[in-house]
Amino acid sequence: MSDSRSHTVEKIGGTSMSRSRELLDSLFLNGGGDPYGRVFVVSAYGGITDLLLEHKKSGEPGVYALFANAENDQGWSDALNRVAEAMKAAHRDVLEHPADIQEADDFVRERLEGARSCLIDLQRLCSYGHFRLSEHMGLIRELLSGLGESHSAQVTTLLLRRQGVDARCVDLSGWRDDAEVSLDERIDRGFADIDLARELPIVTGYAQCAEGLMNRYDRGYSEVTFANIAARTGAGEAIIHKEFHLSSADPKLVGAENVRKLGRTNYDVADQLSNMGMEAIHPSAAKTLRQAGIPLRVTNAFEPQDPGTFIDEAPAEAPGVEMVTGLDVFALQVYEPDMVGVKGYDATILEALTRHGLRIVAKTSNANTITHYVDASMKSVRRVERDLAKAYPSAEITTRKLAVVSAIGRDLSGLGALSRGLAALDAEGIEPVAVAQGPRSVDIQIVLPRDTTDTAIRALHRALVEEATADESPRPAKSPQLAA
Repeated sequence: MSDSRSHTVEKIGGTSMSRSRELLDSLFLNGGGDPYGRVFVVSAYGGITDLLLEHKKSGEPGVYALFANAENDQGWSDALNRVAEAMKAAHRDVLEHPADIQEADDFVRERLEGARSCLIDLQRLCSYGHFRLSEHMGLIRELLSGLGESHSAQVTTLLLRRQGVDARCVDLSGWRDDAEVSLDERIDRGFADIDLARELPIVTGYAQCAEGLMNRYDRGYSEVTFANIAARTGAGEAIIHKEFHLSSADPKLVGAENVRKLGRTNYDVADQLSNMGMEAIHPSAAKTLRQAGIPLRVTNAFEPQDPGTFIDEAPAEAPGVEMVTGLDVFALQVYEPDMVGVKGYDATILEALTRHGLRIVAKTSNANTITHYVDASMKSVRRVERDLAKAYPSAEITTRKLAVVSAIGRDLSGLGALSRGLAALDAEGIEPVAVAQGPRSVDIQIVLPRDTTDTAIRALHRALVEEATADESPRPAKSPQLAA
């Protein structure tokens, strides 16, 4: 790759990709300016990855989930047909020229029929006793997940070429590639002969590599690819285009006139947002950018003149709460009188949580009780309960549905945020279940009943953000929502 100037690496999410034609002039064509000196990393069109794998929120099975549990090939094969129809509908909303639509149709047919043949062959192979389907499911998930990004990258390239842009589809999915390479090697190969001063690369958010992105990061793989491309190519800035601004709270909850666009924050706050299930960027991707010294900008793709929120390592100029958010959790509590002075209880609990894939949001403990507040399904929590009951038969193990509401900022020192926040909750008649504030003064966490979450967020936002900035007359964010 050759480039005589600093470039940006920019990622576009699935919902924005589905509105590519709206973004054609303002984003892809750079508002009539120079379209080059940029790299676009694209996600699959909205809903496509859900159809290929499983629905991210409802869990409704897609091709992968149906194939994993298939008694015959009818279910997953029909699901693959639905993917084909959804892909064709998606690119017909973006493309206009008949030749481009035909080329996109052919691309979908070639990729999906190739995937179908692969799955049929694997089923046939695993009908022999020496082969186990379960041993190959991770690779199948990798194969299927890359189909959506390959499709959107190909279609976007066709769209831009029709506009006279020298766009190049950089397909990192490893389709029909028999080489096993690392992520860095895959990126280096894809960018080996690209001149960013003359070409506009449209890159798949999925990259096939020996590390196995799906196995390590699951649905967060596209941001990991994006960050590694930025680091590997020496980008001057990394940009994520979303459908909303990063704001001080959900505008639908506290009122659009009351929220504040963040504007400037740091990676520490981004980490806290990830912990609360509101990723500005995947924590592993943030780590890659931080280590490479690359700042991140999060913009609203549909407000191209707004600079968005700039994220780097800089500390806050003054203490302040930047965001208030909440997350439903389960409180998994282990009470054991014999725990006092005995080592190993915590390690055993953590091992069980890790084994069943429960994500820890917060934790409290005292002499004989350890409580983890976890972001997980009830089914996973029950599995952990059973394991811990076997390990500690005399312990009292309980689970409770709660929520964690957090106030986050680069520097909360000297604000009295915790006492003011508790006073605001008390005024609303809300009694917290647990409270935590670490010594680094970047967040406070308040655990409370789930049915009080919305009221608590409004109260904390009013006390810690709105009243604190009432005299600053900040520009309110225009986004209709805080997170997808």
